[in-house]
Amino acid sequence: MPKLYGEKAPARKPEWLKIRLHRGDAFAEVARIVREHSLHTICSSGRCPNKAECWSKRTATFMILGDVCTRGCRFCATKTGVPLPPNPVEPQEVAESVRLMQLKHVVVTSVTRDDLPDGGAEHWAKTVEAIREKNSNATIELLISDLDAKPAHLDVVIASKPDIIGHNIETTERLTPVVRAKATYRTSLATLRYLSEQGVKTKSGVMLGLGESEEEVLQTLRDLRDAGVKIVTLGQYLQPTEEQVPVAEYITPEKFEEYRKLALEMGFDYCASGPLVRSSYLAEEALESVGVAR
Repeated sequence: MPKLYGEKAPARKPEWLKIRLHRGDAFAEVARIVREHSLHTICSSGRCPNKAECWSKRTATFMILGDVCTRGCRFCATKTGVPLPPNPVEPQEVAESVRLMQLKHVVVTSVTRDDLPDGGAEHWAKTVEAIREKNSNATIELLISDLDAKPAHLDVVIASKPDIIGHNIETTERLTPVVRAKATYRTSLATLRYLSEQGVKTKSGVMLGLGESEEEVLQTLRDLRDAGVKIVTLGQYLQPTEEQVPVAEYITPEKFEEYRKLALEMGFDYCASGPLVRSSYLAEEALESVGVAR
């Protein structure tokens, strides 16, 4: 029987969630580039547990459109409020940083911008175009907001031709109203389905440990597959601060592996599943499985 949302998991984290820090020269160099170009990263804003490891491998997930989100999802540590207008030079700053870091695979995400008429779609497209111009050999992966599943907005992003477009459904249908703000389960599926129908290689991620049942996890995976999603990630939800919802349960590595095998049996081309997996963690590993040449 799964724990219900609101029931706290044991205060002590299990051994498999302990993180080894990597703080070498590469970490310092990535931190310097991010700072000097006034960039935002979900690595820092989202308090990702893999930040030290990824930055030490000279990889980072850029977060565009500022660092203030117009939604207040109860699992997320990103600031919520009234954001500033988009920075018109941000696409070029991101592109130059990709060049300096010598990245072969670029992941770009953003805060949700419900305040903008197009949800930020044009800014997304300009960022992809700027990266392509300065980094012709780099593959580009986007992790977008739902853009209200509006085809006109999604078409703008699609036209910029990123290699992969992801949108995280985050949790099961039952728990969506509890932990997400404004976003709905069905809107997320509609966004992913539309992208897939346009021939886009699509990706989504699910957090576990919020009180979902096994059957709910499997139903979520089935729904994502039915929406045409090719790549899926499953990871443990970790409470960023006391302000966010508590962890209901710590899922074992063995259970994550079981879910990975089941996802592949359902027809996903690639599934990353583990306690510390995040949607952009080691994202380049999925490229070959969906036929993206590097």
